[in-house]
Amino acid sequence: MPRFSVIVPVYKVQAYLHECLASVLAQSYDDLELIAVDDCSPDGCGEIIDEFAALDPRVTAVRLPENVGLGRARNAGIDRASGDYLVFLDSDDTLTPGALRAMADRLKESGDPDVLVYDYARTYWDGRAERNKVAALLTEQGPVPFRLEDRPGLLGVLMVAWNKAVRREFAERAGLRFPPGYYEDTPWTYPVLMAAGSIATLDRVCVHYRQRRRGSILSTTSRRHFDVFDQYDRVFAFVGERPALARWRPVLFQRMVDHFTTILAKRDRLPRAARAEFLRRARAHYRRHRAPGAHIPRRARLRHALVRLGLHRTYRALQTGMTLRRRALKLGAKLRRALRAALLQAHYRVQLRLPLRADRAVFSAYWGRGHGCNPGALEAAFRVFAPQVRTAWVADPEHHDSVPPGPRRLAPGTAAYWTALARSKYLVNNVNFDRRLVKRRGQILVQTQHGTPLKRMGLDLQEYPAAARGTDFAELLRGVDQWDYVLSANRHTTLTWERVYPGDYRTLEYGYPRNDVFQRATAADVARLRESLGIPRDTVAILYAPTHRDYRRTQRAALDLERVLRKLGPRFVVLARAHYWQGAPLARPVPGVIDVSGHPSVESLALASDALVTDYSSIMFDYANLDRPIVIHRDDREAYEAARGTCFDLASCPPGVMVRTEDELIDVFATGHWQGSLSARLRTVFRERFCPWDDGRAAERVVRRVVLGETEPPPVVPLAERRPVPSAAGSGRSPVTTVPQPSGSFPVTDSL
Repeated sequence: MPRFSVIVPVYKVQAYLHECLASVLAQSYDDLELIAVDDCSPDGCGEIIDEFAALDPRVTAVRLPENVGLGRARNAGIDRASGDYLVFLDSDDTLTPGALRAMADRLKESGDPDVLVYDYARTYWDGRAERNKVAALLTEQGPVPFRLEDRPGLLGVLMVAWNKAVRREFAERAGLRFPPGYYEDTPWTYPVLMAAGSIATLDRVCVHYRQRRRGSILSTTSRRHFDVFDQYDRVFAFVGERPALARWRPVLFQRMVDHFTTILAKRDRLPRAARAEFLRRARAHYRRHRAPGAHIPRRARLRHALVRLGLHRTYRALQTGMTLRRRALKLGAKLRRALRAALLQAHYRVQLRLPLRADRAVFSAYWGRGHGCNPGALEAAFRVFAPQVRTAWVADPEHHDSVPPGPRRLAPGTAAYWTALARSKYLVNNVNFDRRLVKRRGQILVQTQHGTPLKRMGLDLQEYPAAARGTDFAELLRGVDQWDYVLSANRHTTLTWERVYPGDYRTLEYGYPRNDVFQRATAADVARLRESLGIPRDTVAILYAPTHRDYRRTQRAALDLERVLRKLGPRFVVLARAHYWQGAPLARPVPGVIDVSGHPSVESLALASDALVTDYSSIMFDYANLDRPIVIHRDDREAYEAARGTCFDLASCPPGVMVRTEDELIDVFATGHWQGSLSARLRTVFRERFCPWDDGRAAERVVRRVVLGETEPPPVVPLAERRPVPSAAGSGRSPVTTVPQPSGSFPVTDSL
């Protein structure tokens, strides 16, 4: 008997079905059966299901002789299910990696409750992803398991079947089935939660809920939306047969009326001629199921009153009035924004006519995300080596707390911001400033960049539309024409920038200022950083920092970090660093995984760690300056290079051991090869090629050349003479390889 029966009803989704089914079968937790129900789909869905069933014995193909709709198709899957828990997944949605493992672990620790409610994220056709806005209701704090009366707020979570795992025996005992028609989730989800003797929650995104460009079936205009009345009749009938559930009638009544008004408010739901009839039916249901004690929020009282009275024309008039009011408010806000922008640009034009201030410098990084990277190191160096220059830092207000004492804090788009851009002599950034920037005669713009290029950049992206994302290359070159200096950490970077960002700037081959700290930090600094991050003593800290995937609509970790740590044991911890474009942690909170995605300094994370695991991120070039082990995990090399491309073959000069799979990565750390002689030899060659000038004085050299006008910068310390601070694991402690070594040969995927 499998732990999970994953039931997927299928109808006219051939473009999405493969991804859906593959997301289930690729789960790290494989104690499952996948029941795909072909609801007489007229396209190629049946053939796709048959292909999966032929390749994997866990797949059961169910063919229905006629189209019966989503609810009855799910019932057909339930009839074939043998698992402990029923998990429903719509055929255009996907399970996130590690979802079933997370569910299984949560079910075990909460004593196998009747229902487990988990989270989801909406994924849009244009690449956006948004987590459920009421995810806080799924907190795992407090007694577990519980009943609905202990946490009635769970009714505020989207009432659908696919965000809950339901114990099959409980569903059978309660007689739970899906009805026909639209809104078939309603008579399932409410009874499931109300009748459950035990409930648990999982604060983790387990489902990616696809938002199609053309919308869902519920977005179609049809009289089928009248099905909602029968569905609520079924819910109230369920409650009426069980006196113990009578306490939920007021809540159900309030949510029912809210549901009716939502359908009325959406103009794509009901035919125009059917709106009055719908409101009359809503009034009848209002009177039929009205429950004393129902709490109606103040903002919903008018809508409830109109449903109670059934005043269709009044309802339409008020709805039209509210629509006009919203449009007027939106137009007013738009006009205010336009007026403010015009006034600010007029202010900027005035400032451009005033004299430059030779003692002012403006810095920014990563589109206003905060103080850091090369501009951050340079800003600090300005205050040390050119104290006569007053510095200012541009960052969004929510990142102002990352700006250290010293520079003036500026928010983008303010009058002070435009004044600083117009009158400061020095402009420093690792990306471009506002496209409306007018570069004045006498201004000096330093483009620091933010890493050694491995992935394709600049004009190269013309050949990679998935990565270019509609880049305006003419605008890109206009920005390049404003650069006076560009920083480089190695000859490969110099040659690449000159090719992909052609311009008249001068390249300063001085190293990257952000890496200076690696040569200056001490063992005490490392110990302090580890303590601040909560890294336990006598553990090996692995910094896991994958890069962004241009070919994926939603980003996800390629590694199941929970499984990796379970295999390696308590001697290891992982510092999980999501790419700044991802906007979400790499893994849910589990023992041994420390989410450092929001940490302001990746350099501090590198210093605190003992090894780096990455894929195509430029962090490998910076980390190599520490002379610490690096492991490259490339499970999607072909897909990545097809979508983004690389500037050179990483396999020809890797910074350490390279692996393809999660199991190979586990073996690398279990056997100690992560810090072995092969890793050291590869790293030495890599450092000689990519770290020639990062000796700890890069920022000083830039300031002396750009601000002080010195033509002979301080000489570079040879690589062999540098002494970067050792990691905690490499500072003379006891050996860290305590994991039993697996049998078989060590898997190294690239022959070198």
